Amino acid sequence: MFKKILIANRGEIACRVMRTAQMMGVKCVAVYSDADANAQHVKMADEAYRLGPAPVAESYLRVDKIIEAIQFSGAEAVHPGYGFLSENPDFVAELDKIGVRFIGPSADAIRAMGLKDAAKALMEKADVPVVPGYHGDNQDPDFLAAEADKIGYPVLIKARAGGGGKGMRRVDDPAEFKTSLESASREGQSSFGDGRVLIEKYITTPRHIEIQVFGDDHGNAVHLFERDCSLQRRHQKVIEEAPAPGMTQDMRNAMGDAAVKAAKAINYSGAGTIEFIVDASNGLNPNGFYFMEMNTRLQVEHPVTEMITGQDLVAWQLRVASGETLPKTQDELSINGWAFEARLYAEDVPKGFLPATGTLAHLALPQDSARIDSGVVTGDVISPFYDPMIAKITVHGESRKEALNGLASALGKSEIAGSVTNRAFLAALCAHKGFAEGDVDTGLIDRDLVGLIVAPKPTEAAIAAATLIGLELARVQTSNDPWDQLAGWRTWSGDTDNIAFDHDGARLSFDVALGNGSKFHISDDDTDLDVELLSADQSNISLVVNGQRHQLGFFANDEFISIFTGEETFSFDRVTLELAGEGAQSGDAVLSPMPGSVVSLNADVGQQVQEGDKLVVVEAMKMEHALLAPRDGIIEAVFVSLGDQVEDGALLIQLESDDE
Repeated sequence: MFKKILIANRGEIACRVMRTAQMMGVKCVAVYSDADANAQHVKMADEAYRLGPAPVAESYLRVDKIIEAIQFSGAEAVHPGYGFLSENPDFVAELDKIGVRFIGPSADAIRAMGLKDAAKALMEKADVPVVPGYHGDNQDPDFLAAEADKIGYPVLIKARAGGGGKGMRRVDDPAEFKTSLESASREGQSSFGDGRVLIEKYITTPRHIEIQVFGDDHGNAVHLFERDCSLQRRHQKVIEEAPAPGMTQDMRNAMGDAAVKAAKAINYSGAGTIEFIVDASNGLNPNGFYFMEMNTRLQVEHPVTEMITGQDLVAWQLRVASGETLPKTQDELSINGWAFEARLYAEDVPKGFLPATGTLAHLALPQDSARIDSGVVTGDVISPFYDPMIAKITVHGESRKEALNGLASALGKSEIAGSVTNRAFLAALCAHKGFAEGDVDTGLIDRDLVGLIVAPKPTEAAIAAATLIGLELARVQTSNDPWDQLAGWRTWSGDTDNIAFDHDGARLSFDVALGNGSKFHISDDDTDLDVELLSADQSNISLVVNGQRHQLGFFANDEFISIFTGEETFSFDRVTLELAGEGAQSGDAVLSPMPGSVVSLNADVGQQVQEGDKLVVVEAMKMEHALLAPRDGIIEAVFVSLGDQVEDGALLIQLESDDE
């Protein structure tokens, strides 16, 4: 076994690898960018080395800097995590030159599976079923359009390099093909340095089921069963589970055998995942699955496999890379229960799942009832430079229903303040009738998106708690003195006060009548609450609202108050100043919804535009976001140029006023 390894990654995956490695007595070396100088993976490591500035091209993708850190630290092996250099065969080749083991497959194996077109051709030779499509070298747009016509619409354009949903476009109308092709190619070039694409038949009732495989240097290979990753948004996985609902043993055997056959075809060593697209139009059957791609690394969702098999896949990686045989044979592996993983992100779901930034003023996740994989703690910053993941929340149960209930409970207990998140969206998915019944395909979220992103209205208890906290009537108990425990105490009744909040884009204003002791009356046009404060400390408040008792958690600072009910989180922004006049959201402006780079600009001063015209494309975290004209009109001013870096909320384009 290695004595010291370097982890060429950051965030939750770097922390997760360190936990297992250090438990096995292996010392860990971290690398970091300037933005991550105080990150959790740096604090966990036995030693750490700076790579460079925050952008990944100047830090985590700097092979020369990483090799310097390897040589200076004396690390014997490198764990790549996922993303960054994890599937870069040139990096593996550089490690081979200096005699350092890559904790993963060989450079040849990565190359064999790194390009989707070549991988599909290889799988066809290995008798693994593949999706009908064009996987050749001809990238002429007219030729590709003709191939799409032959395949039949809808088709899927896919960047041939990389993954994670980047460079993928579904096309239903031939008239949209070339525009979608340009966008997919541009995104593929930006994300993977390769703008070439392949064209495939789009399966209209698809499920994404993948098989975890593992090989060693001695010619052995096994699979650790399947994961269902069908719950996706824009080809990005949202909630994963294992095993797959509705899976039959015949189907599992067929997919597992195909996955092992694929791994052996390239002499695979280490952890890998064979991703299949499954035609679920007639249920699951052994003849209805097709190879999509192989991820030659550890997957983000590997915890669900660990949960149902009882195996530590990082420990397997370390043992295999150090020359040992696989810890288990196929016959020794079995499935126990059910597991779900939800990806908790800092992202604004109603705005189209845009990545968000901010300081995590408060972060408390349910460590007792769920497995939490995270690389951040309270006080850490979600920066615009990297993936905005806060944590992976994974739960296990004896049955699917038990596990799903556990996930819903864990999400309800997750307290996050300081950044918008997708927590409520994940909770809504857990409550979705079809998903709860196991009736899931990759189109579920898009079909039911409107209902899934409806923000719940604040409960009466949340309103009461925020109001008392905001008016400093919920006194924090600092001693055992009974006088110190009274909040809002008056020798007379009848005093009134008022407080205003901004919540979910709306202004809320409440009148508060102060009664004797700790009793209050809170009202507005739609609210009529009799409230009695029972107790409060620095993070919890107990109160009776209209005769019903509630125990709530909260976080409050000078900017906002977040109330945690155990099922929902409600955030109330404090109102300190009324602003007059119309702002940039009056319909005359196009604003950037997040920090990013302008990669396409189709706007000139004096240009006549119609509502919905695509004017600007901003790229953030390797995903493109098209910004449209808010109304018909004439462009008065353009404030950006192609290639500019823009901030969240920056004014990009101004239309002439349509006032008469």
